[in-house]
Amino acid sequence: MQVLVDDPDALANRVDRVRAALAASGRRDPQDIDRRVAASVAHLGLVARLLAPMIGVRALGYPAAWSLDDLAWQDALGGPYPLSVASGHTAGRPPVEAITEAFGRFDVSLKVLWGNVGSAVNSAAQQIGRARPDLVGAARNAADDVLKDPRVDGGVLRSGTAFRRQSCCLIYQLAGDRSVCCGDCVLL
Repeated sequence: MQVLVDDPDALANRVDRVRAALAASGRRDPQDIDRRVAASVAHLGLVARLLAPMIGVRALGYPAAWSLDDLAWQDALGGPYPLSVASGHTAGRPPVEAITEAFGRFDVSLKVLWGNVGSAVNSAAQQIGRARPDLVGAARNAADDVLKDPRVDGGVLRSGTAFRRQSCCLIYQLAGDRSVCCGDCVLL
């Protein structure tokens, strides 16, 4: 994952591949898809995949703090990309922070990007709670630890079914109207 932070061309390539996939799914030309929307979608997918295992590990009662150097991944589109985390923890920059800042290159507001982080952790906690009702409290607590970060919608949101982010991920723009919004969108 370090390559996405260090190499602007690698990150741009991923955004452009997401843009092409979004265009193909809607039978549109990639140029018709706002690159900012593709960047937000790419970011949301990456941080969701990074945060879900962290929330799961913490919900099980284990510490989970890793750096970019701890991660091995395969750059694949179309579902969860293969990701593994080293068993030891190295000192270094947290991957979600590094990835989020790297996406600032695409003119996507940091409020939107950190809102994606909040949406991703809440979604992870909700999915864990559905799969393992005995872990719902622990999963929400783990998500809340991330949501307390002031960069994530001011640090005021908490995990749960009533979660509503304070920014929009921009996906609604793919449909051309606000009738197609994510379940936790501020526009609802």
